[in-house]
Amino acid sequence: MSPNDFIYKSTDLLPDLGSYTSEAPSNIALVKYWGKYGEQLPKNTSISYTLENCKTQTEVVLKALVKPTDHYHFDVFLDGESKPTFKPKIETFLKRIEVYTPFLKSFQFEIHTKNTFPHSSGIASSASGMAALAKCFIAMEASINPELTQTFQIHKASFLARLGSGSACRSTGGKLVVWGKHKDIEGSSHFYGIDYPDEVHNNFRNFRDSILLIDEGQKQVSSSVGHNLMHDHPFAEQRFQQADANITKLKSILTSGNFEEFFALVESEALSLHAMMMTSSPYFILMRPNTLEVINKIWEFRTSKKVPVGFTLDAGANVHILYPEASEVKVRTFIDEHLLQYCQGKKVIHDQIKF
Repeated sequence: MSPNDFIYKSTDLLPDLGSYTSEAPSNIALVKYWGKYGEQLPKNTSISYTLENCKTQTEVVLKALVKPTDHYHFDVFLDGESKPTFKPKIETFLKRIEVYTPFLKSFQFEIHTKNTFPHSSGIASSASGMAALAKCFIAMEASINPELTQTFQIHKASFLARLGSGSACRSTGGKLVVWGKHKDIEGSSHFYGIDYPDEVHNNFRNFRDSILLIDEGQKQVSSSVGHNLMHDHPFAEQRFQQADANITKLKSILTSGNFEEFFALVESEALSLHAMMMTSSPYFILMRPNTLEVINKIWEFRTSKKVPVGFTLDAGANVHILYPEASEVKVRTFIDEHLLQYCQGKKVIHDQIKF
């Protein structure tokens, strides 16, 4: 599907007043997206696990009809409290998707949102937040046109979410999601995420993700700023080539079930992301001393105990510990006894990925 396929066709119809709800989970990338062009298009293909419990729940309430203008008429609430500081980012999103959801300008509406994970917990809420909001808008369109196929709705929700936050397109559906056109992934697209279409060994199903909250503070650099630093980065092209090559390697690993190769690739991807930030201009070190302590402890535990476990990182200090369900007792004990001391307030969030 192309962007033209998602242009709103029912121009004379409006959704009914009332409430439209949805929810969308957070995701954690195995192969990272870092660098974009055009209107939120990725410079390389990425693939992510979708978390089961860390999610955003959103309700959009269409309150009253208004005469359409150049502005949107809406208010935003987080956990029941008004959040006017959220409005500029959402308004930018709404303007980007206007041709795909023009009916929104005909309403006064409220956006009510909440997360199942703590605010400032180190889990990026922009992906799940924009994905949940996009799914609400698709629910409105589907109420007008019940003939829309499920596949169309899934793809359009992902397409819209991408225009709010790039990685949000990987949070609208599926458990292992690919975003970005890749020669080895059938059906892949720069415009929306798709369910990974190929074989996944049982070793990589029912995975666990324990998120160690090393630093709950605001990120030193926003994702948007970080992506923009890739435009003039001396190693950008090599990084994009590395990521796309890793997609091909991961495809083979997911079939074979090889834990050692899986964790080597996923950890390399995490460290490559941080290496790009450390070698940009201006440069940033997003890890903290305790991040490195945790990484070294994981490596020692994996080697000494022969337990399949590894880590990945987002663009921040917190550590995602990935491991199969079969290792849960051993890894959780290891976390409690050896890693909690490195977490701010001894906080950890345990989540899972189920196929």
